Amino acid sequence: MNTADMMIHMHQALDAKTRTELERTLSGRVGVDCAEFDHNPQTHSILVKYDPDTVEGMEILQLVRKVDPGAVMVGL
Repeated sequence: MNTADMMIHMHQALDAKTRTELERTLSGRVGVDCAEFDHNPQTHSILVKYDPDTVEGMEILQLVRKVDPGAVMVGL
């Protein structure tokens, strides 16, 4: 399994429940190893570790954009 990391910046502040639900949704996706926010209350970024042979980064970004349409990928 190959592993890649992607940081996604959110443009809106999300409450703790929404952040937890997004982490759970992404982590439940085939090919995603883990997804987590830095649990700082002011965080606007989520780190996703995934297998690029199984899922494309743009698919992950589109899932995040269901929560925040303005979300963008940040280079690592």
